[in-house]
Amino acid sequence: MNIHEYQGKEILRKYGVSTPQGFPCFSADDAVQAAEKLGGKVWVVKAQIHAGGRGKGGGVKVAKSIEEVREHASKILGMTLVTHQTGPDGRLVRRLLIEEGADIRKELYVGMVVDRGSQRVALMASSEGGMDIEEVAARMPEKIHKVFIDPATGLKDSEADDIARKIGIPDASVPQARAFMQGLYKAFDECDASLAEINPLILTGDNRVVALDAKFNFDSNALFRHPDIVALRDLDEEDPAEIEASKYDLAYISLDGNIGCLVNGAGLAMATMDVIKLYGGSPANFLDVGGGATTEKVTEAFKLMLRNPDLKAILVNIFGGIMKCDVIAAGVIAAARQVDLKVPLVVRMKGTNEDLGKKILAESGLPIIAANNMAEAAEKVVNAAQGK
Repeated sequence: MNIHEYQGKEILRKYGVSTPQGFPCFSADDAVQAAEKLGGKVWVVKAQIHAGGRGKGGGVKVAKSIEEVREHASKILGMTLVTHQTGPDGRLVRRLLIEEGADIRKELYVGMVVDRGSQRVALMASSEGGMDIEEVAARMPEKIHKVFIDPATGLKDSEADDIARKIGIPDASVPQARAFMQGLYKAFDECDASLAEINPLILTGDNRVVALDAKFNFDSNALFRHPDIVALRDLDEEDPAEIEASKYDLAYISLDGNIGCLVNGAGLAMATMDVIKLYGGSPANFLDVGGGATTEKVTEAFKLMLRNPDLKAILVNIFGGIMKCDVIAAGVIAAARQVDLKVPLVVRMKGTNEDLGKKILAESGLPIIAANNMAEAAEKVVNAAQGK
């Protein structure tokens, strides 16, 4: 789950992290009132969408008068903002953040992610703030500094101070940087975040350390512990099909291809998409029905896939462990009949009650294309999608 920048900053402030003052707005009038409330002579008008690169796309503007605040707000609200993270279709801007201007002396980068290799939270920091961290990693890897944080101790003073100095924080500001990084780690840990990115973290003219941006992603599996974070969810920023999938406990992500995939298990789902690509096809979705798929879940999964107007074929790839093949077979047949399936359907299943599942499919009277292994399944579904 993602949240907006202004929501991320609200979380940071709860953990003692310094951010500019600002207010979320939904109209040009709101923006003007926010600027007047903030006071000062310079304001920043920021589009609020779940994507980075807003500045390059024209979604961040500096205003030096109240009239400019209204002008920028009117132009940005309602625009379709296209960035490197939105894809070519872009995102419609429905919210703004109006912030006080900042005296930027230096831009830095600080982020936190879960590192699977060390099984710890990794703190990454760089002196090259304002740039995409992937670009820095590719061009200047020596400028990315990392600490793998021991969960038993948290981020130590010495670790935070060392990172602060490596990214160019002056000695007088190191205590502030330490408090910032430790506050960020505490927020990351206590809120069950999967990503926290401050880009840029700025050093002001008077040597204050301030989070000028804030991006948070959260572990969806832990959201039951955080109703306050769930309340921040903006459904306008999410794929309607993915929202519908979450109601049935389906893991679904829309993709750009034309071959639907219904699989049980995330690892098998990834492998299925890979083998489809290997045989020259293109997956239309990632869809994991999990280990406890019911007829209802399978039916909803078919409905989700069939929403895609470009869909040409469906591959059902099941490994029967906890999920028995005969149960899936019955669900597939019921779903295909209920949705009046018109595209070719290829089914490959292995595991518990495999023979019974295949028998149920064969006797269904439906034009189901059977496959015995993943390679055969991929080849058949790619051919079917191509009309062969």
